Amino acid sequence: MSLSFTRHLWEAAEPTYQAVLEHPFLAGLTDGTLPRRAFRHFVVQDSHYLRDYARALAVCAAKAYTEQDVRAFADDAVGAIVAEQEMHAEFMAALGSDAATAAAEPVLPTTRAYTSYLLATAHGGSFTEAVAAVLPCYWIYARVGEELLAKSSPDPLYARWIATYGDEAYQGVVRRVLALTDRLGEGLSEAERQRATEHFTTTARYEWMFWDAAWRGETWPV
Repeated sequence: MSLSFTRHLWEAAEPTYQAVLEHPFLAGLTDGTLPRRAFRHFVVQDSHYLRDYARALAVCAAKAYTEQDVRAFADDAVGAIVAEQEMHAEFMAALGSDAATAAAEPVLPTTRAYTSYLLATAHGGSFTEAVAAVLPCYWIYARVGEELLAKSSPDPLYARWIATYGDEAYQGVVRRVLALTDRLGEGLSEAERQRATEHFTTTARYEWMFWDAAWRGETWPV
């Protein structure tokens, strides 16, 4: 029996996911030792990221084949904006700052590279390619949430972040996108399958890079 398309994609990105789980940023979240400066870096850059991720999801909605998928991706785009405005505002307040301050801070190299790739793929590729590019953000966060939820964190702020992505409502959204991805995978040519896989593995790597950038306190070098 041939693999489902999502199983094929996950196997292609499995080494990257294992590297994500082993990253000291996530270890620091669960044991409470993550420096606040690293978490703040992540929250600020995630706010920038989600604005463009919402745009990429809106392009997916525009390219979707069915009204149901148009509505679903449009809702997800709105959800990304809500998360940026509400959840990150709460985190910034807990960190002694505010959303306006975060918005005024620069978009840093990894964030810029990741969102540029997402938007270029969503606009320039097929619907399947666009979905493959946005999928790791859905799926890796869901898997990380599942992994970390059992451990949670002694730090209430980090425990709140973990609970967001381990939540069953979020997991249900991800299952819906995975089901769509499997439907899209049916009947793809080998070339189309390879392009989608390349987009998926590339943005999965960007997910690792995003956490790593926060851990390193990445800035523009010049």
